[in-house]
Amino acid sequence: MNPILTFIVILIGFYGLATSNNIIKSVFSVTIIESGVILLFLNLGNLEGGAIPILNDQVSYIVDPLPQALMITTIVIGSTVTALALMLCIKIFHHYGTVEWKEVLGRKDVKS
Repeated sequence: MNPILTFIVILIGFYGLATSNNIIKSVFSVTIIESGVILLFLNLGNLEGGAIPILNDQVSYIVDPLPQALMITTIVIGSTVTALALMLCIKIFHHYGTVEWKEVLGRKDVKS
């Protein structure tokens, strides 16, 4: 995959984060940024003409498996953080009655 496309995905996530008024849309924008960064690392870890890291006599270039292992870990942690953020959005909605940034941050009266 082209690195320019991964930067476009990251910029789409930043645009969504900068323009969203909704907390849930902000959470998904951060998830899009995370996906773009994962694509970027996998793209940088790719070796043109490289083989899988199982050594035999014919292989001259092998692909480093470390970026792939790190990105699998990043995907698991990212999905956990996204689930936690969406759960916090549910709690914010139950407490304030809305998930809009302006109303949650600007409200003075809080339900007990």
